[in-house]
Amino acid sequence: MENNDLLEEAKKYGFIQDQQVWLKAFMTYPDRKVGEVKESEEDSLVYFARRFHMFSDKVYALLERIATSENKGSFLMKVLHMKDQVGNYDALGDFESIYHTLSKAEEDINETIKQNREKNLSIKIGLIQEAEELQNSLEWKETSDKMKDLRATWIKTGPVEKDLTEEIEERFKTALEAFFERKKSFFNDKKQMQNRTYDRYRDLIAKSVALQNSEEWEATTAKLKDLQTQWKQIGGSLPRATTNKLWTEFRKAHNHFFERLKVKITNEKTDSKEKYYETNLERKQELVGQAEQLLQHNSLNDAVKRAKELQAEWKKVGPVRPDVSDAIWERFIKACDRVFEMSSLEHYIRKRQQNANETYGHEEGLNARINALRDFIKSDRQELEVLESNLGKLSEAPSNDSFRNMLLGKIRNFNRKITTKQALIEMFQEQLSTINK
Repeated sequence: MENNDLLEEAKKYGFIQDQQVWLKAFMTYPDRKVGEVKESEEDSLVYFARRFHMFSDKVYALLERIATSENKGSFLMKVLHMKDQVGNYDALGDFESIYHTLSKAEEDINETIKQNREKNLSIKIGLIQEAEELQNSLEWKETSDKMKDLRATWIKTGPVEKDLTEEIEERFKTALEAFFERKKSFFNDKKQMQNRTYDRYRDLIAKSVALQNSEEWEATTAKLKDLQTQWKQIGGSLPRATTNKLWTEFRKAHNHFFERLKVKITNEKTDSKEKYYETNLERKQELVGQAEQLLQHNSLNDAVKRAKELQAEWKKVGPVRPDVSDAIWERFIKACDRVFEMSSLEHYIRKRQQNANETYGHEEGLNARINALRDFIKSDRQELEVLESNLGKLSEAPSNDSFRNMLLGKIRNFNRKITTKQALIEMFQEQLSTINK
């Protein structure tokens, strides 16, 4: 703006009196001295008019920043500060217009803040309701993650009206704390229960170790079997690695005793064949019991390894009475077959997933295993039909007895494998029904 224009503007809003520059009264503000005449009156008036334009430029620069900002509320204090400057800024110009412009900006910002706080209140009430719905959940991991997400969203959400802040903060905090206190209490109780379970296992191990070198053979055998029964009844939910380690210690003590019993029986060459049979039967029953629990107490790899060890131990045990021999053998070999069939199945499933570059969910994995077993059974039955057909074509000549017995053995094996696979299918179907309840 040219000096002449600035001078006219200065004279409109100010005047010179006693070599002092004055701003004319406006609104509720009285006449105010803004400076002194330095060189000439005209130069002084132009100087203070120019200062007004500097102040005006700052105001409109601020308004432009507000207009382009998403967070308009952050400029409220700057607007108020500039309004305060209207009454004490040393310059000559239309301060009344500037004041009204800043007042309008203040009103707009306050309205924006009000709308934002109403929006924030709606969001926070929604977060509170969601937290209150979740506070009694028993899905500890999933709900913990959700509660943390709610808390993060709460922190990111802006403030609400001050008279509501304390109430909604307390309500949200109460819902979160209620859930996390329940979670803490649950896991404390679980830990205490696990400790009690662990202590019971350790007690049975200690009792077993105390008996492992006993020479009270009959009484100790009964006591160890009772300890085995007690072990099965404990249950609990210890980590698998811990359970396996405890079971190994427990079994080691029992195996030690029964190995000594076996040596004793062998060395003494018992006179009673029936007693010899009974001892062997007990040992085989023990091996059966171990085989039947392989999948319960061991990883699959360990179960396969142990099943092979049990089969080697079985071969070392002498005969039992003919009337129970087939039955005890069937129990044992079925238990072992179950381990080997499970191992083959899991190997097939792993390769199938690797080849397809995919990972099954729990339900999908169960269905995949059921379908695979059905395919295996179909293949087994085809093999079985061939064997039975060959057997039917075989003549009754004594020279064929060896080949006939071989075919009969293979037929029995295939029938047993089919039965084992069918049992596994039933197990997986039960697990599926549990999921879908």
